[in-house]
Amino acid sequence: MRSPVRGWDPMLDAALARRLKLVGFDVDGVLTDNGLYVGMVGDHPVEFKRFHIQDGLGVRMLRAAGLAVVWVSGRESAATALRARELAVDELIQEPTARKLPVFEALLARRGLAWHECAFVGDDLADLPVLARVGLPVAVANGVPEVQAAARLVTTVPGGQGAVREVAELILKARGEWQDRVTKYFEEDGEVPHGAQRSR
Repeated sequence: MRSPVRGWDPMLDAALARRLKLVGFDVDGVLTDNGLYVGMVGDHPVEFKRFHIQDGLGVRMLRAAGLAVVWVSGRESAATALRARELAVDELIQEPTARKLPVFEALLARRGLAWHECAFVGDDLADLPVLARVGLPVAVANGVPEVQAAARLVTTVPGGQGAVREVAELILKARGEWQDRVTKYFEEDGEVPHGAQRSR
């Protein structure tokens, strides 16, 4: 097994990148920094997570390029569901047993996709069965050693710090589509006036 490459991978050629039809992401430790804020509001328990705003645009760019974006989490969280809805993620799977392989297999069957047409980004041991099967296994910089060893690519930044955006850029640049997506980002909605905000 060759060593994973950090950042841009010259072996991530157009043929591999263009074969992809779906990009899956673990949530905790990939879309977040693995931290949880847990407390009470009145008599109700609440949980907050910190998501990186630039990752949101990365998700949007992947979907705009025609790639399905799926989040597969090993725990149920209202905060995760809220962020997934906000970004119009194609599918959110929250599997409390953290057995991701069977739910990912069922996902591919529903969508009529093959393993080699998928990428997956993970950070911890529960992600290994999926990473071992997909065409493009990716680990975030904070991933455990076993996950990094199983990855073709390791991001230069940790989860929750823009790793999802980095993956989106790497895939779309390898497909030769990144600059076109950036151009269309402004053409589709018009230039954003100073001080205005666009959903990311």
